Amino acid sequence: MTHTRHTLPHSPASAALLAILMAVVLAACTPTPHDAVESGEAPPIYPDYADVAIPPNIAPLNFMLRADDCEALQVEVTASGDDTGGLTLNSRGNEALFDLDEWHSLLSSHKGDTLRVSVTALIGGQWTAYRSFTWYVAPEPIDAWLTYRLIEPDYEVWNRIVLQQRCVESFDEAPLADHQRQDNRCMNCHTPARQRPDLSMLYVRGEGGGAILNRGGHLRKLNLKGKSMVSGSVYFGFSPTGRYVCFSTNVIIPAFHSLHNKRLEVYDSRSDVYVADLDRQCFLSSPLTSSGKVLETFPTFSPDGHYIYYCAADSVPLPEDLHRLQYSLVRIGFDEQTGQIGNRTDTIVRAADGGSVCHPRLSPDGQRLLYTVQRYGTFPIWHQEADQRMLNLATGQVDSLTLVNSPMSDTYHSWSSNSRWFVFASKRDDGLYGKPYFCYVDPQGHAHKPFCLPQRSAKRYDECLKSFNAPELCTGRLPFDPDDVARAMKQEALQFEEDK
Repeated sequence: MTHTRHTLPHSPASAALLAILMAVVLAACTPTPHDAVESGEAPPIYPDYADVAIPPNIAPLNFMLRADDCEALQVEVTASGDDTGGLTLNSRGNEALFDLDEWHSLLSSHKGDTLRVSVTALIGGQWTAYRSFTWYVAPEPIDAWLTYRLIEPDYEVWNRIVLQQRCVESFDEAPLADHQRQDNRCMNCHTPARQRPDLSMLYVRGEGGGAILNRGGHLRKLNLKGKSMVSGSVYFGFSPTGRYVCFSTNVIIPAFHSLHNKRLEVYDSRSDVYVADLDRQCFLSSPLTSSGKVLETFPTFSPDGHYIYYCAADSVPLPEDLHRLQYSLVRIGFDEQTGQIGNRTDTIVRAADGGSVCHPRLSPDGQRLLYTVQRYGTFPIWHQEADQRMLNLATGQVDSLTLVNSPMSDTYHSWSSNSRWFVFASKRDDGLYGKPYFCYVDPQGHAHKPFCLPQRSAKRYDECLKSFNAPELCTGRLPFDPDDVARAMKQEALQFEEDK
């Protein structure tokens, strides 16, 4: 007996028809609201995406409703005068997962508009309509790529670390370096030059480690430690041309607290600031930044290259007087043409003006400077009181960023290349796990309520047992991967001479 097998032709038209049929079937199986009861309360969504400003190129703000027995959701996103009908999402369960293409079409059509979001949920057989909230779609985009370190928030200095890059326009992500290819070494501080993917640097610590410099995808291991330095390079920043790197050398001491509300303290017993000339392979130093009498750290160049900003504190007996260790924000001149460090320092923000200053970062347009303040020391991730401040460099006014900060640690910020957005690490959810938050700074200099990095599923944050540490924005995808870093680590480190 002969059996005849019939198959549908494979064609774009048949594929489109199949997609439509599947969509119709799924829609028929998904409940839609009826006889909804008005709650008057805000929907208990996670992450908190209510009343935030978002960039027009951000990935979908997928969220979940934290409500027991949530059977289905309807989310309606509308704008006044919207002829396209906005966006309506119906789904089973407690998650709102938007289609990527529909989402980007909506945002691109409403740059500068405020969208209204209405959430209706089927809970225990009853539809409940929650109070609506808004999304303001800013006209300016954010840099498309984000790098960060995934690290366990425990008492160890490091363990099973991965340096990751993520496209914030979608959910594409890939590792830059991971512990499996580095014998579980500590890896940290990947930082691009002026948000450029073709020039950046990261550190691999331990025996045989070094600074891994990325120039156009070509990786080179550097030994950024001179004979007179107390350590190798720790915190660093590129000059505008990319020729120079300012960096600090730090002797970092971890110490446990006996107090129940303070588990760990980290402080510097010694630290200095230097400059490395990447072209001439030499170090530049000044007695004003490396005398050993003052603790200097967190150096960063101004966007015009005329100054190096850093944090400085007078030495105190440690650890007994740790609470008196407070840093001020200072700057010193620099000439990129000659590589000369200036002969005087200026204090920009005094420690007595509100606590210990750390992590200064200037906006690429040179108008504003972000920094973190805490009661003492320079390791804010272990300080719940750590908050961010924004200094207007033209007027000298300081914005306390009340809409941005939380009762938990908020720190380690990085600007977008257009100076309209910055990202920072916050432990506001539980005081333990840090996550990247984005904040919009409008043309008038007002900072808006921040929002958390969107994920394909909002459940990822509940399931992930890592902190997203040291986030940095970048305009493009980084041109290397963990195998490239592993090969670079096998190189002989490029040596630098002191004060050539």
